[in-house]
Amino acid sequence: MPLLRRELGTGSRGLSAREAARRLAVYGPNEVRRKARTSLWRELVRQLAHPLALLLWAAAALAFVAGIPVLGWAIVAVILVNAAFALLQERQAEQAVETLAEYLPEHALVVRDGRPSTVEARELVPGDLVVLEEGAKVPADARLTEGGIEVDLSMLTGESAPAERVVGPGLIGAPLLQEPNLVFSGTICTGGQAQAIVFATGNHTELGRIAALSQHTRRDSSPLEQQVKKVAWLIAAVAVAMGGVFLVAGVAVGLPLTDTLMFAIGLLVANVPEGLLPTITLALAVGVRVLARQGAVIKRLSAVETLGSTNVICTDKTGTLTQNRMRLQAVWTPEHGREPGPWTGDMVRTSALCTTVTRDEKGELHGDPTEIALVEGATAHDAPVDLGGRDTGRRALFRFDPRLRLMSVVHADAAYGPRVIVKGAPETVLQTLEGSSESAAAATEALAREGMRVLAVAARTLPDDARVPSYREDAETGLRLLGLVGLYDPPRQEVAAAVRRCHEAGLRVHIVTGDNGATAAAVAREVGIGLPRLHVVAQSESIADHELDELLASADTEVVFARSSPETKLKVADALRAHGQIVAMTGDGVNDAPALHRAHIGVAMGLSGTDVAREASTMVLTDDNFATIVTAIESGRRVYDNVRKFIVYIFAHLTPEVVPFLVFALSAGAVPLPLTVLQILAIDLGTETLPALALGRERAEPGTMSRPPRPSSQGVISRDMLVRSWCYLGTVSAVLVMGAFFYVLWRAGWQPGDPTGAGDPLHHAYITATTATFAGIVTCQVGTAVAARTDHAALREIGLCTNPLLLAGIAFELAFTAALVYAPTLQGQFGTAALPLDVVTLIATFPFLVWGTDELRRWVRRADHRAKP
Repeated sequence: MPLLRRELGTGSRGLSAREAARRLAVYGPNEVRRKARTSLWRELVRQLAHPLALLLWAAAALAFVAGIPVLGWAIVAVILVNAAFALLQERQAEQAVETLAEYLPEHALVVRDGRPSTVEARELVPGDLVVLEEGAKVPADARLTEGGIEVDLSMLTGESAPAERVVGPGLIGAPLLQEPNLVFSGTICTGGQAQAIVFATGNHTELGRIAALSQHTRRDSSPLEQQVKKVAWLIAAVAVAMGGVFLVAGVAVGLPLTDTLMFAIGLLVANVPEGLLPTITLALAVGVRVLARQGAVIKRLSAVETLGSTNVICTDKTGTLTQNRMRLQAVWTPEHGREPGPWTGDMVRTSALCTTVTRDEKGELHGDPTEIALVEGATAHDAPVDLGGRDTGRRALFRFDPRLRLMSVVHADAAYGPRVIVKGAPETVLQTLEGSSESAAAATEALAREGMRVLAVAARTLPDDARVPSYREDAETGLRLLGLVGLYDPPRQEVAAAVRRCHEAGLRVHIVTGDNGATAAAVAREVGIGLPRLHVVAQSESIADHELDELLASADTEVVFARSSPETKLKVADALRAHGQIVAMTGDGVNDAPALHRAHIGVAMGLSGTDVAREASTMVLTDDNFATIVTAIESGRRVYDNVRKFIVYIFAHLTPEVVPFLVFALSAGAVPLPLTVLQILAIDLGTETLPALALGRERAEPGTMSRPPRPSSQGVISRDMLVRSWCYLGTVSAVLVMGAFFYVLWRAGWQPGDPTGAGDPLHHAYITATTATFAGIVTCQVGTAVAARTDHAALREIGLCTNPLLLAGIAFELAFTAALVYAPTLQGQFGTAALPLDVVTLIATFPFLVWGTDELRRWVRRADHRAKP
């Protein structure tokens, strides 16, 4: 301590005000510094320049060029809404550091110039002498110089019981948080009074270190975000290239410049899937709402899709796999082993005296779950503890120390007189005993293998006139072992089935826990974790990176990381990411925030988690239940499959929209344009959108959780999807709609090269023919929507009417098309004409022809798959 005083220049009178001001200028304010935010305008520009946004800008410009400002402004509105939503999502990611800052107190009591004074906590500097008392927040990292206090370190360590902090030497090799003479910024003093010298402020504190890790741990784009960008650039390149090539070709074959420009514009519009980005956004938003009803609150839309590719879950044990409801399961005594008898009740009652559990007016117990289990266990063994009498007979209390991992009391009653009672981790308690403890060590191991948390209970009787020990070192010596208690926290009933579903779906489950390795391994085996092989890392804090890599590289091994720290979680998350795994990681404490931030899916506990953990996470479980994670992964797979379905649906219409322009160009204008630019926009932004959204609500197909996770490198758009969209569904649709176009013209006596402009005899027939093309594409959309509902299975397996939203979307697009075709006002704006009955009858067959050909294709594929050995 004198060395620390010399290094920091702090005497008994504290720092002078002038020296404190100088140090404040050197070290800066005592606050968790927030990373400078990117300019709002720069972020907005970045969102507006997203590849799909650029395509939408092009579509809007073309709408204005085509003289349809209403559609142009509608597209601009879609762009702005998507950009605003993305901005909100990114801003939300910065809230973890904002929440950390709230843990710091606003003011602190400090000794300066020999006098206690209250200053703003942000003005504290290294070397300040602070006064700590019950109820105060610790304003900075400091070393005690006088007195002793109890501190609630739960926000940093996850331990619910207060820890003692006293003046004294440090422990060589001990983790910083377990040093007995240190207190840390943001923790709360629950008892006692002390003075301490500040040695770290601001970002140099433990709290600041966690904030820095949260800031520097980057959050990568989701697979869907990356793939959509690639696809958008691909579509843009193809559209521009095709437009340029055919613009040159049109001029070369002698088409008028006006016609070639109209052709190029139409080709670009036909290639741009204007509805893709809003449809994806809304589909993911629907997935978020569904998951919220199932107990999983998703904070980033793209995380819904990431869930679908998750292949590793790293989970806590207590409260997530288990019920967090301890109960007394077994009692062992040196004399009688596990044989029950009157000594059992006496031993359990003694252990229950060494607790701080309280009972409220309703008779409910409050406190640590382990201690509640002891009190309830004493009652179950007909040896109840009167909590009021317990407190009356208590002469001293030494609270649970996470470093020592034990607690002790001095209790006096009529039956035994004054005695010291100690309970804690067996490996610690057994070291304080007089005599051999080999049988107790063997019993401890046996109980732990059965999945129990084991506590050792020891005691020694004090002479009636003995002085009550003032220090725990004096109390916790010369003890006699009374026995062991085995406490069992049963797994949640639904966890075993959830783990089984994980294995069927190709997911691995690792446990990262601060508990004993044998206890955690027993729970793992009980719920099915560790098939076919379970590996237990008993002291996971000390595992080296190369050992961790070797362990996680094994495809058939699931691991229990026991006696782990939050840093272990971050190390495991980094190692799994380095192996190309998509990781979901659970956590609830403040110092879990970096690991939650680093994992692809950070999962915070809604019931027991801290605000910081919830802010740093991607998903919050409202029920703290492992099974909810598995449900969320299944929903993620369903959403991903549905995104692919409506992409197939949207892309299938590119072919029938492009082919009419190709026919126009290749015929050198002898065939008039079978489709207008305005009609394409009416299809892409009008009739197409609602069925696409409805496909995003499809139920999960059979076998969704029976297939392995898809590789993260797998594109959202595959070659098979493009072949199906463009070559099967698209080609069939193009042939049908061009057939309808030529049918109307030939019926009117048209021959290639005949004029069809305004005022020509064939003009009305031409308008009717383009209307038939437009209406034909819409009816082909109906068949495509039904076909896209499944990739492999037959329609009868999922049912025709199991998606009522799709039926409503189809009804809307048919009604919308009828309005454009038959309403006189809309006819003038969209260049349509009423269709005669024979044409309506013809295009009414298109949905069945499109769906039927795709159903036949899928039947052939299933037959080939069954034929393969």
